[in-house]
Amino acid sequence: MKILIICMYHPELVHGGSQLMAHELFQGLREAADVEPFLLASADHNSPAMFKSGASITGFDGRPNEFLFLSQNYDYAWDKCPSVPLAEAYANFLDLLQPDVVHFHHFMTFGADYFTLTRKVLPRAKIIFTAHEFAAICPANGHMRRRTDGSLCTQASPVRCHQCIPARPPEHYFVRDMWMKTHLTVIGRFTAPSRFMIGHYAQWGLDPAKFMYVPNGLDINAKPIATTARRKRNRFGFFGQLVDIKGLHILLRAVALLRAEGFTDFTIEVNGDNLHFATPEWRAEVEAFLAAEEILPLSKRNVVFNGAYHHGQLRARMARVDWVVVPSVWWEIFCLVISEAWAFGRPVIASNEGGPAERVTHGKDGLLFELGDARALAETIRRACTEDGLWQSLAAGITPPPGRAEMVQGYLNVYAETPLPCQEDLAQ
Repeated sequence: MKILIICMYHPELVHGGSQLMAHELFQGLREAADVEPFLLASADHNSPAMFKSGASITGFDGRPNEFLFLSQNYDYAWDKCPSVPLAEAYANFLDLLQPDVVHFHHFMTFGADYFTLTRKVLPRAKIIFTAHEFAAICPANGHMRRRTDGSLCTQASPVRCHQCIPARPPEHYFVRDMWMKTHLTVIGRFTAPSRFMIGHYAQWGLDPAKFMYVPNGLDINAKPIATTARRKRNRFGFFGQLVDIKGLHILLRAVALLRAEGFTDFTIEVNGDNLHFATPEWRAEVEAFLAAEEILPLSKRNVVFNGAYHHGQLRARMARVDWVVVPSVWWEIFCLVISEAWAFGRPVIASNEGGPAERVTHGKDGLLFELGDARALAETIRRACTEDGLWQSLAAGITPPPGRAEMVQGYLNVYAETPLPCQEDLAQ
């Protein structure tokens, strides 16, 4: 069985959860019997050196079965790639490869219309779409977080979307909704890594019977890090992308509140990159805080900025902290950082909505606080530092997170259970 996995960006060009999971699946399928996987990951202006004159699809770094789709001029208003040569190259690629399954892990940088194009080129293939956020529903980066007041959005509508992005009239979002749903009709099976997400898509109008739940899995191959018997558990780690929705600013505001109250017996270690993808306002706030921290005497610093990290460094950085903080200000669909923390035996302190609320059991394997509330986070950090036995109790309650093998088997089940296109679909 030939399986083509399509994702937005290669994880070695741009870090991100959806592309990491797509690549983990690709690697895992290579070890499966009777399966030949292929990967088509996009590149765009963020990786200009990948572009070759006249090329549309190229190999990637000499690796077998890994290819780059050289996306250009992507139209984020309509979620489509307007280049006819790119569409022709994609169609030729499918025709040459003839996969039995085409598994999209995103449509951005390709286009929602590539679902329909795939069906036209491969009328008998199974087409799968894994939703890693709400990009089909929400034109505001798929986060379903209102730009008007920062609140979580539970329902998209032409007027509500216009309020978030007023440069386009409500009618634009009405037509965009039809555009998306039309192209999604060719999908044979949808998957999501969290159950609450399926409810959102069902409310939007997709058939919940076409969804299957498959949790994300990482090949961390980690064992909990040996811990000393020291009394204090006052070192906290932030891991992830330094963009608005990840909520680092909430954590830094919590630090400021604790300092103002005279509580300073703690350390925050910040691990991550991609600050250049943040909005100017948020980036300025974070950079100003970190710059002010740098000029303090070492004995007065509560925040340490460690910068970007790669997979091989994760164990060492996890060993430096007792807790992992996930202060995200959006739904945070699955949150791979939670899996990484649990793999190394670290309890999680997380926002109380979406994926973290679905995964973390408050008081059993972690602590939850009110999303976006720096005061609530500050109080939780103080509790974590001062309550005797809390860390030990929560660490003992951690269940090992899903691994890559579990995820791969989940998707193999999806491929097997997805029906072949019916004759009516083939006729269309």
